[in-house]
Amino acid sequence: MSIGAEIAANLPFLRRYARALAGSQVAGDAFVQATLEAALADDDLAQGLSGGRVPIYRAFTQIWCSANVEIGPGEGAPDANEAGAQARLARITPISRQALLLTTVEDFSASDAAMIIGTSEDEVIALVREAIEDIDRESTTSVLIIEDEPLISMQLEDLVRSLGHEICGTAATRTQAQEVVARATPGLVLADIQLADGSSGLDAVDDILSTSTMPVIFITAYPERLLTGDRPEPTYLITKPFKEDTVRAAISQALFFGTRQPLD
Repeated sequence: MSIGAEIAANLPFLRRYARALAGSQVAGDAFVQATLEAALADDDLAQGLSGGRVPIYRAFTQIWCSANVEIGPGEGAPDANEAGAQARLARITPISRQALLLTTVEDFSASDAAMIIGTSEDEVIALVREAIEDIDRESTTSVLIIEDEPLISMQLEDLVRSLGHEICGTAATRTQAQEVVARATPGLVLADIQLADGSSGLDAVDDILSTSTMPVIFITAYPERLLTGDRPEPTYLITKPFKEDTVRAAISQALFFGTRQPLD
């Protein structure tokens, strides 16, 4: 596989990581774009991207840590949720967030994560523990689960409750989701993409977000179809089949960045 093809294959997942790390699609995609531009301008860096996901994520980390990426005019103005998230970033160090996301959402081993962020395996394990402790201090919320597979829906319900959150309702179709939200406004939405009656979880979420604001985590077997960079896309995206630890990390991260609490 050529370097270009290798980067292209991993690009959707690098976007997912960047967006979760930055807390927004615009900022995350800007860092990914900066990484690609740096590779085009530096032959040695481009050659170093071969060999799988680790070197690609390591190159991105170098750009991320430089914090020298410009967001276009009018593109980087934070909304209320993002502004609230930025005010809370001091509660958890960037390197701890990186360790958490790399080992959960991106499913790297602790040793690979250590190579990516330039530290030891033991330090990665300690950083993940620190991140989870910090994020779990966030307030509990009510969760709407939009999922048409009963066993997966029940699994998500049990997981959400184990984290101390409440279930405000479950839905297998867009119409059922509308009915739940008519009764209670959730603080977080977990949504599948393809629903029981052929309707779309994307449309169901659009309905909800047209009247309220809350973080959303999408769950799909085909994440690459959504992470193209061509349109507004999910910041939080989990691939099926998923690990429960991945969902836990995504929920904590989404609530951390998407909280509707007022700024301190």
